[in-house]
Amino acid sequence: MSDTLGTDPATGRQSQGTPRVGGAAVAAPPTSARAAARRRGRAKMRLEIALLSGPAIIMFLAFVIFPIALAAYYGFYRWHGYGPPTDWVGLNNYKLILTDPAFHQVLWHTGLVLVLSLVIQGPLAVVLALLLNQKIRGRSVIRVLIFAPYIISEVIVGTGWGLMLQSSGAVNDLLHHVGLGFLQAEWLSNSKLAIWTLMAIITWKYIGFAVILMLAGLQSIPDELFEAAQIDGASYWQIQRRITLPLLAPTIRIWAFLSIIGSLQLFDLVYIIWGPYVASTAGTSTMAIYMVAQGRNAGNYGYGSAIAVVMFLISLVVALIYQRFVLRRDLQGAVTEGANR
Repeated sequence: MSDTLGTDPATGRQSQGTPRVGGAAVAAPPTSARAAARRRGRAKMRLEIALLSGPAIIMFLAFVIFPIALAAYYGFYRWHGYGPPTDWVGLNNYKLILTDPAFHQVLWHTGLVLVLSLVIQGPLAVVLALLLNQKIRGRSVIRVLIFAPYIISEVIVGTGWGLMLQSSGAVNDLLHHVGLGFLQAEWLSNSKLAIWTLMAIITWKYIGFAVILMLAGLQSIPDELFEAAQIDGASYWQIQRRITLPLLAPTIRIWAFLSIIGSLQLFDLVYIIWGPYVASTAGTSTMAIYMVAQGRNAGNYGYGSAIAVVMFLISLVVALIYQRFVLRRDLQGAVTEGANR
């Protein structure tokens, strides 16, 4: 194939001529045909995107966006859960939520669980991950034992711990038989101990997930960095402080985000162990427990829907603030890396 060069009479410059194959001229495809081909390619790409993402979008709209919108609608009514809502109360449900001392109390309990989860589980997970990242005997068995509670159903965990922590349960009975009877206590009903009992159960249940995340983050750190630091004479703790923790920080931030959202929505363990009414007197009630007690159990579904909307808004605001000020560097790095590919 060869091209013939012609001279533009207006400019005197040589221009690309008609392609030739074996001396015969081959006509170039017209511009309109190329544009049509590009349009067909873009339409095909859009169709593929729609087919692949369409089912997920439909599920998201049906099971997330629509229930939120419906709850916001019911929140403006005094509704008992049957028939169309007709008793319009406007913003009264939301005003009642914000002025109810019981809601202030559960908001404090939820915030306390959130902070204690970060303070207790975070350092403990890092320490366990550093330990299990070493070549020690029985490492695989220990990993399984730590992660096993996480995959157990919350119903089983709540029922089991609820029975063992009763006044005549297995925990107090064990303390009595080993000579530590003076440590026996009302683990579930004592308002000064109940919150710590809840935190112990939450830590036992969810620490495995945090450890697995930390182990994944540790294994992504190149071994060459540790070897270079050891050659330079750095001690074990200097290596952890100067290399491991800074490079593990993105994983810690992601885990903290998941822990925060989970704490704001904590419901099942508290509901199974304490129930919606004992939890309020024991000091372990959360926003979700308050929603069920004041909404479904009280037969006031309009008020319960308003509580659900307030919970959603609190979670959304916390998530947006966390992403804006904490996850900003990680998200920017991911976007920049993806754009450079």
